[in-house]
Amino acid sequence: MTSATPRFRLGFLTHVQSRDDNPARTYRNAQELFVAADELGFDVGWVAQHHVPAGGGGLSSPWTFLAHAAARTSRIRLGTAITVLPLEDPVRLAEDIATVDTLSGGRVEIGVGSGYNALEYAAFGKDVARKRELTSEHLDLLRRALADEEVRAPGFRVQPAAGDFTDRLWQGVFSAQGAAYAAAAGSNLLLNRAAYGFDAPTDTVQRPWADAFLAAWDRPRRPRVGLSRFVFPAKDKRTALRQIGDDVHRAASRMADSGAFPKGLDVDEALRRFHAFHGAPEEIVAALRQERVLPVATDLITQFNPAVPDHDAALRALELIATQVAPALGWQRAGAPRTEPEPAGV
Repeated sequence: MTSATPRFRLGFLTHVQSRDDNPARTYRNAQELFVAADELGFDVGWVAQHHVPAGGGGLSSPWTFLAHAAARTSRIRLGTAITVLPLEDPVRLAEDIATVDTLSGGRVEIGVGSGYNALEYAAFGKDVARKRELTSEHLDLLRRALADEEVRAPGFRVQPAAGDFTDRLWQGVFSAQGAAYAAAAGSNLLLNRAAYGFDAPTDTVQRPWADAFLAAWDRPRRPRVGLSRFVFPAKDKRTALRQIGDDVHRAASRMADSGAFPKGLDVDEALRRFHAFHGAPEEIVAALRQERVLPVATDLITQFNPAVPDHDAALRALELIATQVAPALGWQRAGAPRTEPEPAGV
């Protein structure tokens, strides 16, 4: 970031996971992360939808979860990264979004994508081979429903009437073609924390996607680029690795079974493949200053997945992100006096 670049928004993303088999405690702890992030000044809290955990996450009903988070927080924005759109009825989804937006005072962000899990598609009676087509069809209908247009039947509009979602709808993409398509649709861009199936570093792979999105953007409003990154600060690298190393290694093995990663990766290579920023805050800041996509991002979305740190460590990591990592990169919480950030490399 340079001083000429507008401040980026700071977010965190939880996949709502834990190491125990107590879903009530898992969900309660995830809600506590939203409360802590709200108090720390994070701009946006995101959740990811997973109907089948399979190492990815434990939240199947994100809008119910976010309605509860809305009641427990006062200013943090509430979003999904992502809602698996082909598996949703878009009109019914628009009703949930509009309800949470009304209850939260207009704090909703909606990120959508096609998902990938064939079992999820089968469970919902959908053909995974049609996921892109279904995403496009459902997104068009969702947009119209949120714009208070008549949908599906004369005289039918979603209630409560949604607020203006022109600048609040995001699409997750995995290619330059997908990024250009999102721009053409007027959606904001969501980039995943890692680029699977590539040997090159994630930011090297994704920077052309971001550039394709910005080149294709033709709307009068400013385009938004949401950059999701695995960021886990701790006292030092050894402490961080103690919390995340085994989880990341296991996740890399699962990815290797699916063909997304090579087999036999050690922990260091697994961390590289997941584009992980971990260690002392100053180490993370130095590494993020070399991140190739960050200079064009409007939103930095930090997450711990695929690691599942214990709750106290997760809370401490959020605190370090908000008080040491993000401010050093130029972020300032809303209402704070402006200071000039140090330049970040491209």
